[in-house]
Amino acid sequence: MPGAPRFPPSLVPAVAALSYLVTFAAILLWLPVEVLLLAVTWPFDRTRRVPGRFLRYVAAFLTYAFPLWRIRVDGRWPPDRRAYVVVSNHQSMLDIFMLSRLPREMKWVAKEELFRVPWIGWMFRVSGDIPLRRGDAESGRETLTRARWYLDHGMHVMMFPEGTRSRDGRMLPFKSGAFRLALEAGVPVLPIAVSGTADGMPKGSPWVRPARAMARILGPVETAGMTDADTNRLRDVVRERIAAGVAELERERAAAGPPPGV
Repeated sequence: MPGAPRFPPSLVPAVAALSYLVTFAAILLWLPVEVLLLAVTWPFDRTRRVPGRFLRYVAAFLTYAFPLWRIRVDGRWPPDRRAYVVVSNHQSMLDIFMLSRLPREMKWVAKEELFRVPWIGWMFRVSGDIPLRRGDAESGRETLTRARWYLDHGMHVMMFPEGTRSRDGRMLPFKSGAFRLALEAGVPVLPIAVSGTADGMPKGSPWVRPARAMARILGPVETAGMTDADTNRLRDVVRERIAAGVAELERERAAAGPPPGV
């Protein structure tokens, strides 16, 4: 990125520490605002679009609070008003912050443990996001039922079909839940490719790192005419499309050069 500030490696810890302070302050200050928005809009906003969108703005703001990150989100969101099951590969917690820059509100399916984190988990609950207890079949059914309600009411649902973050950035096999949901609800799937976030927030580490991360909205995959028997085929088509998108982003990241501080 021409003209973007760069930091010598010796300053990276100080820059990261300052960014953490900004993050904690934002989280502390903005939860009460989100609760107020829920209280004011609840009578006419049963899908919690307003408090949810506010939370995405908070998360997107935090991607700018870390100057060690160079983040780009591109591609065109479909112009129609249909609800989509949005799916992406999952490299890092940074995916959540980066994809919050997308131009539409979505309800995120995330592991239940995140909803137990004080303050942060409360923000997820206020926004109407959907907890999933991994390995629990009953929780899985409840999650899909709630996600289906959102889709039926015109709200997009965001899922990571790998089910967990990859440690090395390589894509894991996709689970079928997101694609079964799309078929049952009769809505298209909107794939998104993500690259470089594993560098910014490595799995297993609480510390941020310099990163050049990119996401790209790919063309929607229609489900009209498909049945439950097509679940695996739909899953494989979407995974192949995302894999191709990731490979393209990897080439663009390599051409752009290293992020600041590297």
